[in-house]
Amino acid sequence: MALYPTPHIKATPADFAPTVLMPGDPLRAQFIAQTFLTDARLVNNVRGIQGYTGTYEGEPVSVMASGMGMPSIGIYSYELYTAFGVKNIMRIGSAGAMVPNVRVRDIVLGMGACTNSRFAHQYRLPGDFAPIASFRMLRTCVDTAEKMGVPYHVGNLLSSDTFYNDEAGLPAEATACAAWSKMG
Repeated sequence: MALYPTPHIKATPADFAPTVLMPGDPLRAQFIAQTFLTDARLVNNVRGIQGYTGTYEGEPVSVMASGMGMPSIGIYSYELYTAFGVKNIMRIGSAGAMVPNVRVRDIVLGMGACTNSRFAHQYRLPGDFAPIASFRMLRTCVDTAEKMGVPYHVGNLLSSDTFYNDEAGLPAEATACAAWSKMG
């Protein structure tokens, strides 16, 4: 029995490259495909989540939106890995900064990741899981940023299911953002 198509991705494994870049916004996926990929073709558009495959400098690459938040990217990344045989997924896109030295358009390279979500608890691990980047990929990204002379920062990331916190009236040092930023 085939694992594909899935409820969220109407494609076959041959439609995806081994590496998939995942911005949140479907229109950003479309822009990346049309601007940077050669011979980009639409391979998925279920629920408006656009996925494209083409080549970049001769290498096959796919780009597919993840939607908003961990539950959404959790669905798409799980299906890409398990049903479509994708090997690498890189989340790309915008993010907020919790430390003052990270400026708009700086490159942020995640070495580790934290969360205030309960998303990973579904896997019934006997403790907390601290995901880290592939050292080879991280080293390549750092080398590339240095070669290009672009500002970059390497460190921990925080992924949250919440966008707005109800912390009105709290002093700045008492907010969740302040507590997380102290952790680096």
